[in-house]
Amino acid sequence: MPRRNRPDRDGRADLGASTGWARSESAQDGDWLVRTVPGAQATKYYRCPGCDHEIRPGTPHLVVWPADETGGIADRRHWHKPCWDARGRRRPGRW
Repeated sequence: MPRRNRPDRDGRADLGASTGWARSESAQDGDWLVRTVPGAQATKYYRCPGCDHEIRPGTPHLVVWPADETGGIADRRHWHKPCWDARGRRRPGRW
């Protein structure tokens, strides 16, 4: 029988913190779950909140969302890796 993906009791799907496909990071701006997206799996256009430039299909990048209980699917943001690494040295953008 195929596996069924079921939402948690509060209605949010498990975003992978407990399954190991996202790593956790702690910084001055909080605790985050970070997932690397290889270029071969990047099939859509996204807007990086760090530089406000487009992330084109085929571009490796990161998907980041808050690690606390309030973070859900709607809170995910797609970042260029250098922009994510430099977020503490930049002024706030569209995030």
